[in-house]
Amino acid sequence: MSTIAWIGLGHMGLPMTAHLIAAGHTVRGVDLNPDAAAAAAAHGVTVVGSIAQALVDADACVTSLPMPAHVRAVYDGPDGIWAHARPGTLLLDTSTVDVDTSRWCHDRSDAAGFAFVDAPISGGTAGAEAHTLTFMLGGRAEDLGRVKALVEPMAGTVIACGEATAGIAAKLVNNMMLFIGVMAVAEGSQLAEQLGLDQQVFWKVVSASSGSSWPQRTWYPVPGVVATSAADRNFDATFSVDLARKDCALALQAGEGVGVHLPAAALALSQLDLLVQEGLGHKDCTLVTRFATPDGTLRGYHPSQ
Repeated sequence: MSTIAWIGLGHMGLPMTAHLIAAGHTVRGVDLNPDAAAAAAAHGVTVVGSIAQALVDADACVTSLPMPAHVRAVYDGPDGIWAHARPGTLLLDTSTVDVDTSRWCHDRSDAAGFAFVDAPISGGTAGAEAHTLTFMLGGRAEDLGRVKALVEPMAGTVIACGEATAGIAAKLVNNMMLFIGVMAVAEGSQLAEQLGLDQQVFWKVVSASSGSSWPQRTWYPVPGVVATSAADRNFDATFSVDLARKDCALALQAGEGVGVHLPAAALALSQLDLLVQEGLGHKDCTLVTRFATPDGTLRGYHPSQ
């Protein structure tokens, strides 16, 4: 079994490391948030105070971080991963970052003698807890094989997407499609509501018909229809507005870089921006459903709570 350094023990990192430990691996983790660190320790992670300590004799290092700037910070500098990992250590980043940041990680890792794979994930916290995540891998073929063996305890599906940055490119496009799909479900659910349809019956109709989609099946934004919907928890975040806004903006940035027009993604971003401006970045991204209602109120959402 392997010793794995894990940087970032938040909502995704916590259940993912728990699965690695259950599979017999040793995980040394680092997180600046003391609550996240304590929760990870309770699940068997050996929590340490620095990246250098986490990397002692580590076979692999995994980063699971919110923003591209965080990824750059933990890799670079005298206290970073490159300064303390053993030559040949397998490095993989499961964060959602921009393509340029991923390319930078690949190039700098190669120059320093490390194997780096971009390994973003899809499936959210529910997938992390159920070890059914989809891993999208980008890098050299020989490195992708090593990663597949490592992530198996956390994954439902592992897909080798191609060379360096192919994994993160696939993730950005996937998430862009997700947020556009969320808008479709938001508008459809509220039109069904105003037309007097039984929401549970309508959900069954769509699930068996051409309007079916992952956000419809999993995040339907009406209380009492699907257990995994944030609507049953006052839209507390499964996938926060802040993170959705970041991912959607990165997809638009990628589109601009290659000349692809993305009007639906731009509309999705504008709605997420409105929620951020209202101070609701911590809530679930499906709260964009508010913008489809006749008066801005939304069943299942209580602003005062």
